[in-house]
Amino acid sequence: MPYKTPQQTTAAAVVVGAAKVHQKLDRVLVGGFLAGAYIAFGGLVSIAVTSGLDIKTWGTLPTLISGSVFSLGLILVVLAGSDLLTGNMALVPIALFRRKVGLRQLSINFSVVFIGNLLGSLFVAYFMAIKTGVIGSHGADPATAAGLTYNRLAGIAKAKALTESDYQIFLRAVGCNWLVCLAVWLAIAAEDIAGKILAIFFPIMAFVAMGFDHVVANMFFLPAAIFAHMPGLGWGDVLDNWLFAVLGNLVGAVVFVAIAYWYLYLRGEPEPEPATRTVSPGTVSDGQSGSTAMQSPAGR
Repeated sequence: MPYKTPQQTTAAAVVVGAAKVHQKLDRVLVGGFLAGAYIAFGGLVSIAVTSGLDIKTWGTLPTLISGSVFSLGLILVVLAGSDLLTGNMALVPIALFRRKVGLRQLSINFSVVFIGNLLGSLFVAYFMAIKTGVIGSHGADPATAAGLTYNRLAGIAKAKALTESDYQIFLRAVGCNWLVCLAVWLAIAAEDIAGKILAIFFPIMAFVAMGFDHVVANMFFLPAAIFAHMPGLGWGDVLDNWLFAVLGNLVGAVVFVAIAYWYLYLRGEPEPEPATRTVSPGTVSDGQSGSTAMQSPAGR
């Protein structure tokens, strides 16, 4: 499988990050909505296929299965094209460090993508998960599919919003987005669809299996639990989780990916030659720069 070197991947990430902030805001919002929905679909299928797998029998195997199918979300984000906040947390800052975008542009992009991700996640949580009956509600017969899916969702929500301390959420979020952004990085490095899927699969499977916190995934799991009338869970608990998850995700992306790779491969390096072909900002997405971003000499 063809792939880019780490130096080429970092240069391509700058191109992708710069392209993201130059999209029209309405497109960013729609792309954010789609990304939130895609991640929510990954969460929904992970619940559907692991509900009923009793920990007494299966041990921690359900978390491995969850992570394996949850990777669908980022695969759709990267290959179908959309804007995911956690991926942008690495791509846009590295473009900022290379002085391709400004701090104001970064702030606007993050804000609009956050809103879009939230709307997409809530849409899937309410209409696709609860109203369809794919996930049951509190009081459902535990011997039925609805009861099994509700219990699985409630277990996830309880762990993330009621059991983990704020400090644990933050640290788990750091680890999560370190891996998520590495998945995006590796997807940029891959030059074909199969390579991109493999690049995404293992880091995403790993962060889910380890129980780390992804703020956009939690935009699905926690509201879905509220929509399912889970006792003891309130919007205050949800907002608290989102706050520390987004802070941890930001640190994981900026410090351990954007700054690290900028320092390794871009700090003190001369600017690349002008691109030989125009890269359309509207066609570049997280990790999907295999053919577009690398049309510049910097990516060859």
